[in-house]
Amino acid sequence: MTSVTQRIKGLLNGPQARKLMQSGRRQAAKPSTQQKLRQLAGRMTGRPSPR
Repeated sequence: MTSVTQRIKGLLNGPQARKLMQSGRRQAAKPSTQQKLRQLAGRMTGRPSPR
């Protein structure tokens, strides 16, 4: 029987996971997404976001 960590590693090395990671990287590179993340981080830390 395989352990849970081995199963997770197997899923992460699969082609579907690679597609999801590439898609996530493309989304993270967009300026609008970066701005939204900065605003969220500001709300979480209590700092106002620069406008």
